[in-house]
Amino acid sequence: MRYQVPQFIEVEDKIFGPLTLKQFIYLIGGGGIAYMLWQFLPLYIALILIAPVAALSLGLAFYKVNNQPLITVLEYAVRYAINNKLYLWEPKKPNAKKEKVVEKTEEAVVPVPKLSQNRLKDLAWSLDIRENLNQSSNQNG
Repeated sequence: MRYQVPQFIEVEDKIFGPLTLKQFIYLIGGGGIAYMLWQFLPLYIALILIAPVAALSLGLAFYKVNNQPLITVLEYAVRYAINNKLYLWEPKKPNAKKEKVVEKTEEAVVPVPKLSQNRLKDLAWSLDIRENLNQSSNQNG
């Protein structure tokens, strides 16, 4: 069974004639604000306020800066204005770990065998013989 793979997923769908949904909402919003200003304010004040509202809504709907929508550019401009301008690099300080203090009531005493010189020589000789036996068996086999 074959499935149709969507293509041109970066391109927004044209819903209202030649306008996308975002463009339509920006234009309707700007038109609504302009209409309210025209109805509630005197004409000369309304015209002064309607001009920037209309320019902003048209810019949001159609204008692109470096192939990015104006809303994205405005968002980045506001972030830049709010955030710090100077960044000084400081290495992160490691968290100081607090060592747990364990109180020892009694120290465990490990019995240490007392070895005399003769006993040490006997152990060295037996280890030497075992080593020689292992080498000779490896050479024969």
